[in-house]
Amino acid sequence: MSTFNRIHLVVLDSVGIGAAPDSDKFFNAGVPDTTSDTLGHISEVAGLNVPNMAKIGLGNIPRETPLKTVPAESQPSGYVTKLQEVSLGKDTMTGHWEIMGLNITEPFDTFFDGFPEEILTQIEEFSGRKIIREANKPYSGTQVIADFGGRQMKTGELIVYTSADPVLQIAAHEDVIPLDELYKICEFARSITLERPSLLGRIIARPYVGEPGNFTRTANRHDYALSPFAPTVLNKLADAGVPTYGVGKINDIFNGSGITNDMGHNKSNNHGVDTLLKTMQLPEFTKGLSFTNLVDFDAMYGHRRDTEGYRDCLEEFDSRLPEIIANMKEDDLLLVTADHGNDPTYAGTDHTREFIPLLAYSPSFKETGVLPQGHFADISATIAENFGVATAMVGESFLDKLV
Repeated sequence: MSTFNRIHLVVLDSVGIGAAPDSDKFFNAGVPDTTSDTLGHISEVAGLNVPNMAKIGLGNIPRETPLKTVPAESQPSGYVTKLQEVSLGKDTMTGHWEIMGLNITEPFDTFFDGFPEEILTQIEEFSGRKIIREANKPYSGTQVIADFGGRQMKTGELIVYTSADPVLQIAAHEDVIPLDELYKICEFARSITLERPSLLGRIIARPYVGEPGNFTRTANRHDYALSPFAPTVLNKLADAGVPTYGVGKINDIFNGSGITNDMGHNKSNNHGVDTLLKTMQLPEFTKGLSFTNLVDFDAMYGHRRDTEGYRDCLEEFDSRLPEIIANMKEDDLLLVTADHGNDPTYAGTDHTREFIPLLAYSPSFKETGVLPQGHFADISATIAENFGVATAMVGESFLDKLV
């Protein structure tokens, strides 16, 4: 068994690797998720060239049908497996919270028909602004501002919409509704969505700039999440004095709970990798966990069902992987995984209930191979054992198998 001074956990948001055993209970546009396969279908439909992840062993992960354009390695450089979700959900918060050791037994509320009038009226009364009712439904974040941004610029109304996730999003042009005002409105929306029948995982401020026909969302997005309902391994680490560094929306997903160092939001996946590299190079980061979320796979390509774009995004990340590895110390461990699926070839625009891949690499490995299939929370249990803290609700460590 190896132990590591630093662990770098990178979540490729939505990069699933095949339908989970319980996928028949989850749906996209009325179609069960039973044949969803994010990586498999991208590889089959668009082709996928990811030699650096393949070298670690991506193509060695057991599947009924091998990844079409990702060959298995006879001598992989790392350990791999796939992990199953036990929580009742297929959204970002559920996936990340389970990765950190929680079991979500009651899913958050979703609003596929839009939010009830009661919620909209309360937001209007608080803000003094009307809400565009036509936008109140699951909507692409870029399409909703393309459709209603011009109207908002004229009227000052709020663009309130949702997605297949348990989220309420408010889009606002920064020149029409200042950021401070938008954030206050979102804070109020958070306060009225803390209990069923409107228990939402996140309220998201979605500011944008530009003119009709050329709107662009800015990096001033802010997520107002629930705090985890029980201590996660992040909390266990922080309480034990082990530093935790959140890159991207990690701090938002956990509402800051257990994050000792928030490294800020990502403007893009590449910006997120840049931030991770800067974090790894911090002189004071000699021990602890870095936890990175790269969201472009999901937000830019999965929900938009853009298979070729998703492929390109995966290949772009793969091209940056050598830089991450080059910044690792001998006693570092890199874990690359996902939080759910979002098959861009599938029906609808929702996430898909899938296994997630796990790639583990360290310069210190003496052996490599395939780990037993496990569950999302096994990641946190492994991190917990490595740093000598207690596990959370669920998860079994595979630390003894990393040699």
